[in-house]
Amino acid sequence: MQMQTRIQGADINLALQSYVDRRLRFALSRFGDRVGQITTRLFRQNGAVPAMTCRIEAEMVPFGSIRVEECDQDVFCAIDRATGRIGRLFAQRLERAHDSRIKRHSIRVA
Repeated sequence: MQMQTRIQGADINLALQSYVDRRLRFALSRFGDRVGQITTRLFRQNGAVPAMTCRIEAEMVPFGSIRVEECDQDVFCAIDRATGRIGRLFAQRLERAHDSRIKRHSIRVA
């Protein structure tokens, strides 16, 4: 599992980076070698209500990549929701791939 974190618009970079790494390891460590490169971006959105956005893109070996984005006024809530969603999506995609392999029937009849 290779992780890359980019943080923009926050003063506590090291604390956020270690928090993101810990949450991602908790959410994705059970998938082992299926997890490839993980890129996390934290950035501030300016609008009527300023909020922090957490965008996570994770590579599923060999199925492609998954992208999740969560926005909240509290950066820790955004990170928690995004890491939880990425873990659930990994599980769903792997289960679908497993089910599609099991449901295949051979066309050969003995």
